Amino acid sequence: MNIGNIKLNNITVLAPLAGITNLPFRLIVKEAGCGLVCSEMISSNALSYGSQKTIDMMHSCAEEKPVSVQIFGADPAIVAYAAKMAQEAGADILDINFGCSVKKILKSGAGAALMKDPEKAKAILTKTRAAVQIPLTIKIRSGWDSSGNDAFKIARIAQDCGVDAIAFHPRTATQGFTGKSDWSLIARLKQEIDIPIIGNGDIEKAEDAVDMLNQTGCDAIMVGRAAIGNPWIFHQIHTLIKDGKVLPVRLSIRFETMKKYVAASVEYIGELHACRMMRSRLSWFVKGLPNSSRFRESITRIRTLEEAETLIDEYLDFLKEKEKVDRLKIEGEK
Repeated sequence: MNIGNIKLNNITVLAPLAGITNLPFRLIVKEAGCGLVCSEMISSNALSYGSQKTIDMMHSCAEEKPVSVQIFGADPAIVAYAAKMAQEAGADILDINFGCSVKKILKSGAGAALMKDPEKAKAILTKTRAAVQIPLTIKIRSGWDSSGNDAFKIARIAQDCGVDAIAFHPRTATQGFTGKSDWSLIARLKQEIDIPIIGNGDIEKAEDAVDMLNQTGCDAIMVGRAAIGNPWIFHQIHTLIKDGKVLPVRLSIRFETMKKYVAASVEYIGELHACRMMRSRLSWFVKGLPNSSRFRESITRIRTLEEAETLIDEYLDFLKEKEKVDRLKIEGEK
């Protein structure tokens, strides 16, 4: 699949997730088979003010390429300026958020608020397209009612303005993440628009991704919350499409990924900050495993990379030993 002049090696895309899809997380997702990773949602206003913390959110590395940087804003000139900054920082694709329904974002006139204001949306896309040479994409919702009319209107404007692809999450702005996404709207948009459509919404496992492809004809699949704690969903989607089966993730892979995540986070944001963050995030990867509550309790005190790695190794050894014991019990019963 191509987005503009960027060729993806597969049709899976990581959704931007606030507070989560930083560089360390993107690296483990990339290694797990994701075709295109995306930054957290970044404020165009903060970039224009020169906020170093915000600028740092665009930091990338060769191992994650290609990478999309998502920005949000309501002022056409400022969004275009921020887009140019992202391009200069090394973004391969520039994405503009038209779907965020957080109150603070809506109040500023950005995110899903732009789906109520086609003229401003057009101005933002026109100025941004003129400001950058890299591919330009947008992420939208179905709009402010279930008809999807807002989405179709914005999509047509986007296509006319030279946008290279559209990620479509068919929930309304008022739904947030409640209820069900209406995949039939993705199928309709795919019929009306010539540029690639990336389907998003309610992908919880690999089988859901294949169902979306079959039901909508979309060009690619975007996965968000389901990748938290399960970055291997991207590889599972590939194998299901290619071989018709989903392989379980080996324990050794799961725990090696946890260690890589900690190490990358320490390198990216420093040991103390990273370890404090990992006190909650490592629990993502052990959901459903035996005695995971004991492991979750043990990591609430980690202060160093060494402590984190030791606890991860000890828990893996426990699980391996338990597996041996359980196997012996089963064989004994035979």
